Amino acid sequence: MIEEKLDTLVTLVDESCPNLKNRAEFDNFKASISGPRGQLTEIMKSMGSVPKEEKPAMGKKINEAKQLIQKSFDAANNRIEEAELVSSLGAPIDPTLPSPDEAKGAIHPIAQVRDQVVDLFHRIGFSVAEGTELETEYYCFDALNIPSDHPARDMQDSYFMPESLSISNVSKKTDEQYLLRTHTSSVQIRTLLEEKPPIRIVAPGRCFRRDTPDATHSANFHQIEGLYVDKKVTLTDLKATLDYFVKQVFGASAKTRLRPSFFPFTEPSFEMDFYSPDLGKLSNKWLEIMGCGMVDPEVFKSVGLDPEEYSGFAFGMGIERIAMILQGVDDIRYYYHNDIRFLRQFSGIKQ
Repeated sequence: MIEEKLDTLVTLVDESCPNLKNRAEFDNFKASISGPRGQLTEIMKSMGSVPKEEKPAMGKKINEAKQLIQKSFDAANNRIEEAELVSSLGAPIDPTLPSPDEAKGAIHPIAQVRDQVVDLFHRIGFSVAEGTELETEYYCFDALNIPSDHPARDMQDSYFMPESLSISNVSKKTDEQYLLRTHTSSVQIRTLLEEKPPIRIVAPGRCFRRDTPDATHSANFHQIEGLYVDKKVTLTDLKATLDYFVKQVFGASAKTRLRPSFFPFTEPSFEMDFYSPDLGKLSNKWLEIMGCGMVDPEVFKSVGLDPEEYSGFAFGMGIERIAMILQGVDDIRYYYHNDIRFLRQFSGIKQ
């Protein structure tokens, strides 16, 4: 008896759905079938009277009927939605036509700052070098004077790939593991291995570390690193380059200072702070902005350069850090929420 009712109901829905003309007819018909008092609902309630041994087979039959009915509903709903859309537009949709909206989209606020920084360094002779986000231990650590037993490697807390992974377009030095790069310094190593000095590059890109997300940290972030290698490059060259950068970005009145620090790939190493009267609530405060230093001789040796002949400097900064200062953003997570209300503040598009 229940099987006959299900078959009759499936046939009814299959024959009726193509004849539904609008949203109101569809909603009323659907309610009469699967609503709280619908025919399918009443049939399902009668399962209580089915003998226990027959319930598995009957349950399967009901599920099959529900799937067929839903398929008919979906087809009718899609047909009515398309008709409503065509009616509202006054003509069929041609997806090849350009958008009628004046606003064509905008560059993401992080990308805006990245492009600004790249342009500033391009003006003084730096070119852009890029690399893959997937790297190997050698280029990310060993060649940068961070051997396997070095404590700095624990500090990175990296995302390592399975040992069995093989990637054809990312070369290995030996049989080391792949990982998501923790900094764009790996681009510097690959550039030094492929080109001969003088080299003057900036390497922007996305990096990954296992940070716990909060207002100032993200497991996914962006860096831009710089490298200048030539004969007789000095600490004075580094300071002058970074002074230029800070004054161009944060105002002509900005000042910088270098504080001694430690990085395995530079010696001496510094943290650089800057001070500017033109930053709103952050004005007239010393703010940390980047790490930098002179390239360690061990790094030159790892890429086959004579540290007695060549010298150089390197620096690295977080693009989000610069963006947050320039754009007055107090939580890095806003950049990744894809909230159009936030993004439009930096797009130049009218609200």
